[in-house]
Amino acid sequence: QVQLVESGGGLVQPGGSLRLSCAASGFTFDTYRMNWYRQAPGKERELVAGINSSGSSTDYVDSVLGRFTISRDNARNTVYLQMNSLGPEDTAVYFCNARRSDWSGTSDYWGQGTQVTVST
Repeated sequence: QVQLVESGGGLVQPGGSLRLSCAASGFTFDTYRMNWYRQAPGKERELVAGINSSGSSTDYVDSVLGRFTISRDNARNTVYLQMNSLGPEDTAVYFCNARRSDWSGTSDYWGQGTQVTVST
């Protein structure tokens, strides 16, 4: 049974930091690209950051460049999102996603999400 369990969300003041974690099980973690998405109220889900299966390559949406860092520990089947200099615009539910495309098609798994609220 595939599971992606996010943790680390919460309420933080502007300028603060949070570290999200996503623990994966039930699939071959180190063959999947891992992504963090977020969805703010009334907005579409947005890809925030991604990391390839080995951890050697990362990508970020422009709005988080220099503030967020995605990383993974394949020995622990866990992906992280370090978020610094948070602002109210970062308030959203953050989702962990695992994706792999190969000759047989695309496998796509999602976590349940963790709320991040940036407010005074």
